[in-house]
Amino acid sequence: MRKTLKNAGLIAAGLAAGMFITLQFSASAKTSVAASLPSDQLQLLAEVFNQIKHEYVEPVNDKELLTAAIKGMVSSLDPHSSYLDKIDYQELQEQTQGRFAGLGIEILQEDGFIKVISPIEDTPAFHAGIRPGDLIMRVNDKPVRGMTLDRVVRSMRGVPDTKVTLTIYRKSDERTFPVTISRAVITVKSVKAKIVQPNYAWVRITSFQERTVPDLATQLTDIARQQPGLKGLILDLRNNGGGLLQSAIGVAGAFLPLNSVVVSTNGQINEAKKIYRDTFSNYRLSTFSDNPLKNLNSIYKTVPMVVLVNAYSASASEIVSGALQDQHRALIMGEITFGKGSVQTVRPITENTALRLTTAYYYTPNGRSIQNKGISPDIPVDRFIEGDSNHSLVTREIDYSNHLANTQDPNEKAEQEKREKNRLDQLRHLEEQNSRDISEQCEQERNRPLIEFGSSNDFMLQQAIHQLKGEPVQVSKTLSKNRLSGSEHILH
Repeated sequence: MRKTLKNAGLIAAGLAAGMFITLQFSASAKTSVAASLPSDQLQLLAEVFNQIKHEYVEPVNDKELLTAAIKGMVSSLDPHSSYLDKIDYQELQEQTQGRFAGLGIEILQEDGFIKVISPIEDTPAFHAGIRPGDLIMRVNDKPVRGMTLDRVVRSMRGVPDTKVTLTIYRKSDERTFPVTISRAVITVKSVKAKIVQPNYAWVRITSFQERTVPDLATQLTDIARQQPGLKGLILDLRNNGGGLLQSAIGVAGAFLPLNSVVVSTNGQINEAKKIYRDTFSNYRLSTFSDNPLKNLNSIYKTVPMVVLVNAYSASASEIVSGALQDQHRALIMGEITFGKGSVQTVRPITENTALRLTTAYYYTPNGRSIQNKGISPDIPVDRFIEGDSNHSLVTREIDYSNHLANTQDPNEKAEQEKREKNRLDQLRHLEEQNSRDISEQCEQERNRPLIEFGSSNDFMLQQAIHQLKGEPVQVSKTLSKNRLSGSEHILH
């Protein structure tokens, strides 16, 4: 079973890590449900609890045992619902503020291993050379095999400037080695921008935080001042696992006509049945009282745009890219996105605990559910110039054992089986290929420079610039072949 967590000690990958969160910190109404509780099951729970208390090999803490039972009940629903204890709740709030203590690694737990999705840019882990795909085998002297993801995360957290040693297995080098990293208070800058060529700008959003919309407005204003003849804009949402709904609406609103539909939601309660337009009331947060977009240069409503996405673009990233795609405002370039099409609402239970519960599906302006499917790019492009043979091996929403179904797709189960077959075939192919020329492949991986988003060795970015300038684009051969053969959904 695969499990992910995105929290403050590290940021664990939002893909399932990329959690798309609507924060509601007002107290929820107290409703009496005693009459509807199943008495037989409650009696069974009490009997199991009593048995553990009296017969387990060593004493157990009542509170910890009951908290574990609550967490298990909630997490069984889907990959994104969870009970937040005091530490989890505090970390979630820090995460949305973009400031937390840790190493700066996006991770997930897959089949008992801890896998690095990506080091967060400009963090200790990033500067230490941690790479996407690295497996964390030990934290200090303790093996992570058998640990829960929560426990691994917390073992990496600690006081700033103290050190933690990670034992890394890197498949491309076929070696295991230690990396010692100093913990730090990490402030994640969610918006970065620069002029990549005269009259062409690149804006990267790493996550959707409380300050994302005001920071985006500041960056766009600077670009318009530096480049009054702006001819093209690239919005980079790669490796962006999501964040706040309000921030996603505001980001889309920076480029769409006022009052455009950005996303709609539908769930069991009336509160979950909404249509969100790009009006200030829908993206306003307590961190800013004035509309940061009100004086934005009108060029951003019409300038040609390309949105870059990859398999780790999830949730709020998919809302923005789906809205800009459906409204014909931008071309989407890159890989099929993660496919997280559900909304999580966070409701306080006590002063220090909360319930994060999946309460709705979300839909693009044209009514598409992205759940388990993701956003398919208008122009499929690989990460590297030589292609990306491992594309179908990336874990997506549909690969989680307890993922929610896509209610619009009656053939989803068959598509999932096709995807799994395709994954196994690809693994066999790679094993055969590795047995023939593994030395050559390892040498190629060692000599391949790490992708620095926004740099001259960023292949996807260069293709986006070509597209905006009307120059030839190197389209992905793998993704284009699957698209033409009608097996596109296998890659979702």
